[in-house]
Order: sequence, then structure tokens, then C-alpha cells
Amino acid sequence: MNLWHRPLTPNELRQCLRIAFGCTLGFVLCKIFGWSNGVFFTVTPVLLLGLVPVMNGHAARQLIASAAMCGLEVGLLGGLFGGHPGLMTPLVFLLFLYRFAAMSRGSLFLFGANGVLSLSIMLHFASYPGIDLNDLIFSNLWASVLSVLIAYLMTALIPDVEECPRPAPSPKAPHRMRHEALLGASIATLSFLVFQIFDLRDSMSAQATTLLLLFPMHWNGALGYARKRAMGTLLGVSFGLVGQLVLYDWSGQLLLVTPLLWLGAMLFSHAHVKEASGSGVGFGALTTLGILFGQYLTPGNDLVFSALYRVSSILFAIVVTLLACYLLHRLLNHFEATRFGH
Repeated sequence: MNLWHRPLTPNELRQCLRIAFGCTLGFVLCKIFGWSNGVFFTVTPVLLLGLVPVMNGHAARQLIASAAMCGLEVGLLGGLFGGHPGLMTPLVFLLFLYRFAAMSRGSLFLFGANGVLSLSIMLHFASYPGIDLNDLIFSNLWASVLSVLIAYLMTALIPDVEECPRPAPSPKAPHRMRHEALLGASIATLSFLVFQIFDLRDSMSAQATTLLLLFPMHWNGALGYARKRAMGTLLGVSFGLVGQLVLYDWSGQLLLVTPLLWLGAMLFSHAHVKEASGSGVGFGALTTLGILFGQYLTPGNDLVFSALYRVSSILFAIVVTLLACYLLHRLLNHFEATRFGH
């Protein structure tokens, strides 16, 4: 627990500022220009600046390539099989499989992680007849390009004081990589099917949670992250509720909402960099906050109901995902070729 009592290092403080200003800038630009699918413009900068301490060309290429591939795949699958989830399932599994394989290798983790989240959410929404598929695809692509520009701008304006050492990649055995890829792709496909079958259109946070739980790439990691994700969700929702009470009837005023979002992003990014664990309590709170403000905080829309619904749906999603993850983990460990091991 000494972790929480130590002061932030100069580099950590600057990363907090980059995350908070980057998230807020994406939100403000989205609202000023009236872009639809605001969650992409709020959460994608958080994903990029939160998972990549210092912006670089490799991360930029991964994010843009991921958005381009998602757009192409969603355009083809959504256009051809949009109303037939049964026909889409084997193709969706293969698309998830190569993304989780990229994540397992490590060097393309951001490509796979962003692709898994975007692909699942976009394919789910593309199946609804009232959704403009082209608008959905280009919103995601433009949000990724804008997030890269924002990340470079934040890095230029708020640079690190000292150079950060690059973490050395840890080698993995082939059977472990197969285990991680199959586990992730199977659970992600199952999540997609459940949200399609039960027509869960208003549960984006829960859908994202089922995928974020897979980011540790194994059962023990998913179990540890589940507790952190639940805590992060409660923190993000609590902040959103307090913000709604403070703003009351002025929740549509951008000048009042913006500093509130920045404050929340700064508080949760502080927790995120202190944890130094990739996806933890702080990161869960950041993504929850981004979804609430980006997708649900609009004039005439009550954030309170959205926030309370987020909590119940996310907690249920955590329990079901963990159960499925444990059963599949045990099944894969029965075979030498897909045993987790080390």
C-alpha cells in the first residue's frame, strides 16, 4: 500500500496531464463540431495515452491500422450479414483470433486491443437497421486519427522530464500464445453472440467490460482485473452521479461540463499511473467516465439512469465473463498444444 502514499514522479505527473487534457480535448472537439458516436472521441485518446506512456510512431501506426482494418471488416460483414449473427459468428471468431494472437506477441498489443474493442462494438451496432454504417465506420477512423494527433500534441506540449526505459519483451512459449489467442477469441465471440441474441443495445459499458477482462490474456489476470474493473466502474459512475447533481439542469452547457470531465480524468489518471499495471482501477474508471460523458451526457439526457444502469450491467457482465473464462481455461489446459504454462 506504500504505492499510494508516494508522490508522483515528474514523468508520472506529466502523463496524468496528457491523459486528462487529451480526453477533454477529444470530448470538446466532438461536441463543438457535432460529431456523432462521441464515445470514440473521448475513450480512444484515453486508450492511447493511458496504455502508451510516451507517444511514438509504432503506436500511431498500430492505432490507425486497427481502425482502418475494423472499418473494412465491419463494412463487408455488416453490409453482407448485418441481420444474421449466426452466419457472422465463424467469421467474427477468426477476426478476433488474429487480433488476440497479435496481442499475445506483445509488440502489436495496441493494434489488437483497440481492434477487439472497436470491432465488437461496431459489429454489434451495425446489425441494427437504423444505424448509419458509413457514419459509424468513419467516426471510428476519424477518432483514431484525431487521437493520434492529440497524443502527439500532448507529448509536444507536456513532454517527459527524463527518458522512460522501454520494457523488455518477455518471451512466451507457443502453447501459451495459442492458449491466450483461443481463450480471448472464444470469449469475445461469445460476448458478441450474447449481446446480439438478447438485443442489448444500451449496454456498451458491459460489452467493453467483457473484452477488457481479457486484456491480461489469461485466467488469473482476468480474475485480478475483474475486481479492479468493478472498483473502477463504481468510481467512474460515482463521479458521474456527483457531476450530474452539481450541474443539475446545466448538463448541456459545454463550458460547465468540460472542467468537470478534466477533473475526473485527472483524478483517475493519477490512480492509473500510480498502479503502473496497464488496466487497473484507474484505467477502468477512466474508460467508464469517457463512456458516460462521451455517449450519454447530452442535452435532455439524464446521466443518473445511465450511470446506475452501467453499474448493474457491468457487474453482471463481470460474473458471467469470469465463469466462461474459467471453464474455457480449464478446457484448454487439458490439451498439451494449448496449455497455459509459462
